[in-house]
Amino acid sequence: MDNPICSACGSTMKRNGHTSSGATRWRCKGCGASLTHRIDNAAKRLAEFLDWLMGKGAQADLPGEGRTFRRRTSEFWSIWPIAPYTGEVFDVVFLDGLWVGRDAVVLMACTKEHVVAWHLAQSECAEAWAALMMRMPAPVMAVTDGAPGFAKAARAIWPATRIQRRVFHAFCQVRRCTTSRPKLDCGIELYGIARRLLKAKDADSAAAWLADYAGWCAKWDRFLREFTLKDGRRQYVHERLRKARHGLSKLVRSGELFTFVEMAEERDGLWDSTNNMIEGGVNARLREMLRVHRGLSTIRRIKAIFWWCYLHTEKPLPPAEILRVMPTDDQVDGLFASASSKRNRNDRAPEEYGSGIVWSEFHMPAEHRQ
Repeated sequence: MDNPICSACGSTMKRNGHTSSGATRWRCKGCGASLTHRIDNAAKRLAEFLDWLMGKGAQADLPGEGRTFRRRTSEFWSIWPIAPYTGEVFDVVFLDGLWVGRDAVVLMACTKEHVVAWHLAQSECAEAWAALMMRMPAPVMAVTDGAPGFAKAARAIWPATRIQRRVFHAFCQVRRCTTSRPKLDCGIELYGIARRLLKAKDADSAAAWLADYAGWCAKWDRFLREFTLKDGRRQYVHERLRKARHGLSKLVRSGELFTFVEMAEERDGLWDSTNNMIEGGVNARLREMLRVHRGLSTIRRIKAIFWWCYLHTEKPLPPAEILRVMPTDDQVDGLFASASSKRNRNDRAPEEYGSGIVWSEFHMPAEHRQ
């Protein structure tokens, strides 16, 4: 039986009718004390909320056009799902950022199996990437698309980690400068070399590509030095081609272009050269979720991303445990600037919220919150 126990004498209580609100009244057999006992269904309602958030159903299709659902689940928008710290060292970690607003980006790290960590920031600066990196041990290799500030943060937090620049991103950088239909012979050859970069999968093809690129640089060096004078200042004629060359040359010098080839020679096996895992497996699904639930305010879009990331970690907690351990808006001191003293923006988030995010307590490499 699930009859409650009297807090006064410890005897088992029995049913004694109902109150005016419909709740069951219980009376103690020993001392006669009376109380009402309600079942806590918060965990059940949280599971209902998460099923809706991860699904494709609209609130308008729910009973009462979603009004009952919103009333039952509104409290769960105040929860902040925090990435668990496992201490596991991964061979390869994929990193990328998903912009939610003009000054809000969620930085994420994942493996081929699950999401590892995430961090809310105002921009992709070195401090933001460092906060994300502190959520996990340094992996053997990290695959990135060359986000601003990442290299500086990696040198400070993950000095021993090998960095692999996403090969397709390097090709796209060249294509933006040459276009897919370049007119000059120099641009046509460079675009062809950039396309061959996508097919360089082993040591021999990588060496052949480096030789082709070095030959192109030597052949067109004088051509790319051509300049004119404008207002007494030197202005290069082929500025966009020079920009494309500069980007590729920087990657060649840093050694980040063919890290996956070096890792395959050193440790055997296949190592990733693209960020497709996080682009297609995480970002694409997050964008689809936000599209299905379009109309959410910026802060709720951010929390929806947090919920998706948490539910795709290795071992997410059950709803009842989530309610017990996860922080809420009231518990996160200084998370946002006071909305009452700030002018609200059009996206319904406080105007200064990007600079108000401090919650460093939840971004330290500790297993439990302090």
